[in-house]
Amino acid sequence: MAMECITSTQSMTQPHQNNNKESETTPLVFDASILRHQHQIPSQFIWPDEEKPSLQVSKLVIPLIDLGGFLSGDPAATMEAVRLVGEACKKHGFFLVVNHGINADLISNAHSYMDDFFELPLSEKQRAQRKTGEHCGYASSFTGRFSSKLPWKETLSFQFSAEKNSPKIVKEYLSNTMGKEFEQFGSIYQDYCEAMSKLSLGIMELLGMSLGVGKECFREFFEENRSIMRLNYYPPCQKPDQTLGTGPHCDPTSLTILHQDQVGGLQVFVDNEWHSITPNFNAFVVNIGDTFMALSNGKYKSCLHRAVVNNKTTRKSLAFFLCPRNDKVVSPPRELVDDDFSPRVYPDFTWHMLLEFTQKYYRADMNTLNAFTDWIQQKESC
Repeated sequence: MAMECITSTQSMTQPHQNNNKESETTPLVFDASILRHQHQIPSQFIWPDEEKPSLQVSKLVIPLIDLGGFLSGDPAATMEAVRLVGEACKKHGFFLVVNHGINADLISNAHSYMDDFFELPLSEKQRAQRKTGEHCGYASSFTGRFSSKLPWKETLSFQFSAEKNSPKIVKEYLSNTMGKEFEQFGSIYQDYCEAMSKLSLGIMELLGMSLGVGKECFREFFEENRSIMRLNYYPPCQKPDQTLGTGPHCDPTSLTILHQDQVGGLQVFVDNEWHSITPNFNAFVVNIGDTFMALSNGKYKSCLHRAVVNNKTTRKSLAFFLCPRNDKVVSPPRELVDDDFSPRVYPDFTWHMLLEFTQKYYRADMNTLNAFTDWIQQKESC
């Protein structure tokens, strides 16, 4: 009976499949070295008119949250950071942080080493090919998973573990998958993930204080996180007004720490319109994801965002997605629940359940958490 429920949910949420017989017999391949020069892009990458990007949007000016005082233990600076984080998360779910303590050389290396992988021939990159239903590996767009509204990008994703005595799984995965010549490549991203995990836990302290549950509450919840690192590579597109690098969505994960290169392309939806976020090498863009929205009992908003492309320059970004350990139950602290004034918004779940939902049954968008809630309730009713 449970399998019937899952099957019916899948049929509702999977994107419409092409009926073109030729497309069924000839799988679409996103080879960036070829497609970046084509003036007529495949129809699968052309988005509906109502979703096509506006390349001329206003820049959003938001305050930079200085973490320097917080990291050094300054009480006044900490409370100011707490205030700014709380305001941002109630309104739209994202903010920028500076003086974060991450070594600038590590950030530069993490950007530059991306070219070592993404500039390889497609056949070489496919040694790390992402398998169906999995979230790690190389993906050339999502041509094997979806048949419409495809993103104009390549990604390389891998797991990170902050569990005690955990091996350096980032380094091992990349060197085992791509060969010994990628050992240094793996070391760079192992170091980067460890730095991002540490920064994430500090931000979790600020989030806990801003919600009134104390700085240790969420830090302890994520201390042994099982997170995801993703390298995003957006090649030029000769029709940037027809497609998107990443479609509008809220991250299903807990917290995203993003570093953009200087090309630009990130847009966020605030006050019912899209705004661009100007790249700042010294800043990280931080946004709330669906899992933390559930953990806050809906008090903090998951950030709706997308990425646009251009016809001249490749854009790169580094995304660290903080996720709890698989066996952690996502349930808001009792201080955030009140039967009369603030009842439970979402059911309990584990991150593994939400990950499975987004990999097998639903294409992440701005309604993922609500669809996931319906899916859980439907499974329980079966």
